[in-house]
Amino acid sequence: MVLLATTGPGVVRAERRAHGAWHVERPMPKARATCLAVDPNDRRRAWAGTRDAGVLRSDDTGRSWRSAGGPGRPVTALTVSAHDPEVAYAGVTPVGLYVTRDGGASWTELTGLRRARAWWWFSPADPPGLAPYVSALAVSPTDPQALLLGVEAGAVLRSEDGGSTWSSHRRRADRDCHALQFHRRDGAWAYEAGGGGPASSRDGGRTWRHGRAGLAGRYAVSCAADPERPEVWYVATSPLAAWPRIWRMPVAHDPGRAHATIYRASGGADWQRLEGGLPQPLAHAPYGLATDPNEPGHLYAGLADGQVWRSTDHGEVWTKLPVDLGRVRRSMVLA
Repeated sequence: MVLLATTGPGVVRAERRAHGAWHVERPMPKARATCLAVDPNDRRRAWAGTRDAGVLRSDDTGRSWRSAGGPGRPVTALTVSAHDPEVAYAGVTPVGLYVTRDGGASWTELTGLRRARAWWWFSPADPPGLAPYVSALAVSPTDPQALLLGVEAGAVLRSEDGGSTWSSHRRRADRDCHALQFHRRDGAWAYEAGGGGPASSRDGGRTWRHGRAGLAGRYAVSCAADPERPEVWYVATSPLAAWPRIWRMPVAHDPGRAHATIYRASGGADWQRLEGGLPQPLAHAPYGLATDPNEPGHLYAGLADGQVWRSTDHGEVWTKLPVDLGRVRRSMVLA
């Protein structure tokens, strides 16, 4: 098994060898990595977006990386189509969207997103200009033309024509989008982690429900879904503020004081706190939540300080893995 995570300065790769020991390396050329995506049908193929080196691609589970071009702007979100491995989408800052249909040899801007942009979108996470950016992208596993796009902070949008045109903000989705994804196999289900809480959709992202019952904190930083049971999904949240540093908001990004918790929802039930061995609360934000497509019930949490925790029973019991990624900043995937 291989874990890939963005650290800010680059990407860290951790591989569990046959005898159980972990090997950690940082094979990416010097680049400010921001996001990762893995080909849903071939996990050897990984893509990384950067602020200063466009898009990089690996065909050997992250051991080596090569340039895959890019839009010439900082890349903040990536997704790869499950229908064609040569098709990938890159979201950028300020808000924009590009597509490659030849594996990164060339990129084309999908200008329809410009018409969907609202003047008041902004991101407090991107000073000094406060420019909004595309924070999340997802392609439906059942319809290659259906895309979801999240903006921090502004909207969750849906396209039915491969990104040529876009809807208005999907009501009840969270406008401060941090993470967004379709279920791996069931295109009816979609999930969001947002600054105002988690949201889910059961009709491919057309309509959303914003459920917070059971959550101690509503500032959600990451989400993941079980690969076999779409009604089972997970979210990591923190309170917006916490004593004694109530002036520091949101506390999820405060190292050592994140006050974070991981929750599970099943169908329409309230959120359930997942404790089973996890520190309560977590001092560092779980920016990386990931499920294993080949192992239903397995859930991985990559924390901001580089710790990785694993559950093999839908989050009931957790074990800290003997691996240190250094840090996990925003994105962690299984390759």
